[in-house]
Order: sequence, then C-alpha cells, then structure tokens
Amino acid sequence: MSRILLCIGCFALLVSSCKQNMPTLDIPSPTKIAYATDTLSLSKAERYDKILGALVGSAIGDAMGTSTEMWHRKDIQLKYGYITGLTPAVREQSPEGTWGHNLNAGATTDDTRWKFLMANYLSSQKGKLNAENFAVFITDYYAALTKGLEGLAISTDPDILDKQIQKIYWVKEWARVALAYQQGSVPYQKAQNRFYGGEMSCAGQLYTPMFGLLANTPEEAYTIAYEHTLFDLGYAKDISALVAAMTQMAMRTQHMDSILNTVTFIDPYDYQNSRLIGRISYTTAEASRKGILAIKKRVLIDSLITKDSIRYKIPENFQGSQKDWVRQEMAYQMLEKDEKAIAFHAGEIWQILITSLEFGEGDFEKTLQFIVNYGRDNDTVAAVAGMILGAKHGYSNLPLSLKEEVLEVSKTQMGIDLQEMAKILAE
Repeated sequence: MSRILLCIGCFALLVSSCKQNMPTLDIPSPTKIAYATDTLSLSKAERYDKILGALVGSAIGDAMGTSTEMWHRKDIQLKYGYITGLTPAVREQSPEGTWGHNLNAGATTDDTRWKFLMANYLSSQKGKLNAENFAVFITDYYAALTKGLEGLAISTDPDILDKQIQKIYWVKEWARVALAYQQGSVPYQKAQNRFYGGEMSCAGQLYTPMFGLLANTPEEAYTIAYEHTLFDLGYAKDISALVAAMTQMAMRTQHMDSILNTVTFIDPYDYQNSRLIGRISYTTAEASRKGILAIKKRVLIDSLITKDSIRYKIPENFQGSQKDWVRQEMAYQMLEKDEKAIAFHAGEIWQILITSLEFGEGDFEKTLQFIVNYGRDNDTVAAVAGMILGAKHGYSNLPLSLKEEVLEVSKTQMGIDLQEMAKILAE
C-alpha cells in the first residue's frame, strides 16, 4: 500500500513539474485593420469636382424637400403627384426654414445654411478642428448676430428687425449648448439634455458630412466628426460620425456597397460592444438593407396587385411600372412601422437614409426621389444623401438642370455661393 501511495506521489510530482515547465499558451485577439488603409489622393481638379458635387448634391436634396418638409406621402401625392425635380418653395418662413415666404424652386433651408456655416468654420480654423474651437465659433456667430440688433432696434422698418431676430432664433438653441460646453461639464450636460426639448435630434447630421470632404480616411472623418457632435445624445453621436465617414468613403469609390459597409467596419469607439444592445446604428442599417433586398426579390402576382389597385395606385409623374411602384410603397410601409414621434429623430433620419441608398443603388435622382416622396423630414434626409452621392459622382455627373438651377438660386436668392465654398474647401 505504501508503495502505491509512493508511486502516486511521484506521478503527481512529475505532472506538477511538467506543468511548471510548460510555456503559457495564448491565442492572440484579432487586430483590426483600418477600413481604408490608404490616404485619399485626388488631383486638384478631381477634389474640387467632388467637393462641389457634394455641396450642390446636398443643396439639391434640401431644395427638393423644401416645399413638402414634414408632409405625409399621401398629401404629397395629392398636390404634386410624384416629385421628380424642384418645386416652388411654397411655405411660410421660419428660423429653421427658408427665411422667406414662398420662394422660387431651388430655395433651401437650414440644412444648406449649416453647410455654409461649416465652410466658414473649416476655413477659419486652419486645421485646428476640435470641440472647443467649434463651441467658440458658434457662440461668436451668435454674439455677432445679437450685437447687430443695436443698430436695428431703432430702425423705422420693423421688417428689418424681424429678419435679424429670425436669424438669432435659428442659432439660439445651438448657442446655449455651445456656451454651456465652455462653462464646464455640469452646465453642458443640462443644456445638452434640453436641446430642442431633449429629443434625440439629427443635429449633427446637418453639418458632420462636411468633415468627410476634407479628411484623409473614413476613420479620420469619423473621429473628427464625433468630437464635434456637441448637440447629439446617445447613438445619435455615432450616426453623425458615420455620415461623415460615408461621405469620405464616397470621395474615393463608386461602389455603394463600400460606402454602406462603412457602418459595419468603422467603429473606433466600440459601440458594437455595448451590453445587451450592441450597436443600434449597425442593426438598423442591416435591417433596412435586408428589408429592401427582400422587397426587390419578392415575386409580385399581377392579380393581387390589380385587386389592391387603390392601395397601390401609381401617383402622377411616376416613371416606373406598376410593380416598381408596389415595391416602393412596400419600402415606405416598412419605414412607417418604425416611425418616431418626432420626424427629426436621429434614428429615423438614419433609417430612411440607409433604406434610400440601398433602394436607389447609387442612382442620384432615384435615391432623392425616393426620399422626397416619402415625406417626413425629407429635406434633411435628402440633403445628407445628396452630399454622399454628390461626393461619389462629382459635380460633373450630377443632373444638368437640377445642378444649374440650384447653383443659380442659391447664389442670387439665398446668398450662398456654392462654387466659392467649394473653391475654399478644395484649397
């Protein structure tokens, strides 16, 4: 018995000795590689064409949606049929709107004004792009507007005073947050959480695509844009950064899959690792793309379409077939299921954006028509999509009549010279 115990003890000692001498085995975790490993390299002419294309494409999208912003698609069909181009901006002026009653076709809203404001910010900072400088830029702009009231307050023309007040009201909500940011984390948190009523708005998406025009890589566009999302909450910050990365990707490729896959492969702040939830921007995008692919591959029976002809009645001016319209209406119904209480909710803007880009397959007019005729906050979604696709195609490949009219109206009526903006940014 003692011999058996001795043998067992020797065996245990031998195993223990082997374990001590055995090297530690570890399989390394994967190392992420940048989505685009090269630095963007374009000739001066190519860069200018793409930047101008992005600015004009965004303005076209804004202008196409100006007259029907926040409308339901059935109301759009009732008045316009199917919108294929620019319509007169028949609407009342407002701080976020056109700043003028009933303007010409091609007139734009705050979506384009934000691009103008950002062009001034980008050119004035000379590479020093950070949250602190952005906050100061916003508050300085607000201060300049309010100081301008001193001379106008004694004016005998009340309309002049009204115009200046309208400009102040446009940026007032933003200035409150920007000022609080400079005062410290506690005031900033309070101001940020009451921005436009505390809604998860699409604020960042109005201006962050501009960073994609100047960044060298999609990852760089994401991180710079993310730092500037002072007005966004939660995953809206991720979305605002992603549209910048997608714009930058559009500067370098014609492949829509590569542009849309930006949300899959660019996640520098690990939103995908969020417990229980994961990355909302990614899951939303995947569901939207799969939904459109399923609709396009669906077999439609003529007898059923005819039976339900009232529900799927083709609107006037729609250029496709009956089956084309049924598929588009199905896509609209899919979007309606996730409609938010507020139309400018960042998640809703993002969902419509990805759905339209997948549906349009890179075609500029088809994509923007899909967005504008859906309604809701259509000018904002179309402005973001127009910038991405404008950067992809370049100004030279945008529809001739649309780009020429928007350029002219922007310069002569809105006071925004898009060509001059492109020259400044390209340099």
